[in-house]
Amino acid sequence: MLLRTPSLILSIKYRALLLSALCAMAMLSPRETLAFQQNDGEIDFNQYSGEVTEESSNKSLVFATLTVEGTNISTITNTEGNFLLKVPKEFTNKNVVVSFLGYKTKIVPIASLQPEKNKISLQVSVTQLSEININAPKDALALVKETLKNRDNSYFDDQALMTAFYRETIKKRRKNVSLAEAVVNVYKTPYSSGRDDAIELYKARKSTDYSKLDTVALKLQGGPYNTLYVDVMKYPEYIFSEESLSNYKFTFNRSTRSNDRLIYVIKFDQYEGIIEPLYHGELFIDVENKVLTNATFSLNITDRNKAAQLFVRRKPAKVDVWPTEVSYHVDYREKGGKWYYGYSSVFMEFKVDWEDKWFNSVYSMTAEMAITDWELNPSGDKPRYRERIKKSIILSDEASGFSDPNFWGEYNIIEPEKSIESAIKKIQRQLRREERNSD
Repeated sequence: MLLRTPSLILSIKYRALLLSALCAMAMLSPRETLAFQQNDGEIDFNQYSGEVTEESSNKSLVFATLTVEGTNISTITNTEGNFLLKVPKEFTNKNVVVSFLGYKTKIVPIASLQPEKNKISLQVSVTQLSEININAPKDALALVKETLKNRDNSYFDDQALMTAFYRETIKKRRKNVSLAEAVVNVYKTPYSSGRDDAIELYKARKSTDYSKLDTVALKLQGGPYNTLYVDVMKYPEYIFSEESLSNYKFTFNRSTRSNDRLIYVIKFDQYEGIIEPLYHGELFIDVENKVLTNATFSLNITDRNKAAQLFVRRKPAKVDVWPTEVSYHVDYREKGGKWYYGYSSVFMEFKVDWEDKWFNSVYSMTAEMAITDWELNPSGDKPRYRERIKKSIILSDEASGFSDPNFWGEYNIIEPEKSIESAIKKIQRQLRREERNSD
């Protein structure tokens, strides 16, 4: 069984514009939840931004994790290594723990941070050869099976209510043509449970510049569920079911370190002769505790027609669409000896070829979600079904726009990339001009 794949919808431009006009209102939860306690008074948090880099080369570290020590508050660096962290004032006497796979964890006092332009450098963690040879497992497949079997002991066995930030972007080559963001509640069930997680939309905003989309409008169906199902330890059946494990060849690739733990990197790929498109990638396993800490993998796209059937839900008759890359990434975090889902992303690149045009267009779509805070949910409360996000949601049709500068309040988000930030500022200027012209 394949991972629940995101669906791509292509429609004629005027139809897409009509649909967006009908769905212009944001879908807000009618009730407040534990994860969101709005404070209408004075700002009670401090905001810090900066960059995480490698100490020796000064290169930016992508998807480094920053966590406020002793709390569940965290954020992650973007694809340019930049971060934005909002810390309640009651915690400003604590430290920020900065970690990244293959680097030594760094502890930084929050009191030493400036509001902007902080630069945090991490040292490469060197793995000694002797560490690799001591009690080294000999069978990569056996290690993967043991890690999957150990899920109930190593990962959250409690229900949790998580605050998450979700973003999806569509680009035509390098230009942003659509952007949607949301703050959501994720009702996480125990990893030992067969029940699915639920998502509730709290706030969302979007922009779409259809002028850059030629004559089609691309939309991503599934919203935050696209990223949630990349949690392979919660949903192993979509990539590593007991039946599908025999379709893969697992080999030891290398070793590294994370938070002073020895990590084995297991490379996997489907065996030759298997026609069904499966996956290839790397699993990062804490060899001592038999825990998956990270995973990066891609869909094998050898038959473009079969790959297109997995992703393209609807398109105009004279358009041929196929994916050229589909890749996934997931990170887990640890607290109190238990691991939990922390971040995941999906990247897809498509070619769109019109029958009557000389050249085709290349579009890329990225969806990512980061857990920024959480608390236990012992009562197991969940939103009513009508308040949950549908798995068929198209977030860009549910969001309202970028007109509210204080939209996100105290909630942590992934720092926007420069190109996205520029697009947002352009949209805000356009909105202000429209407001002045209407007065």
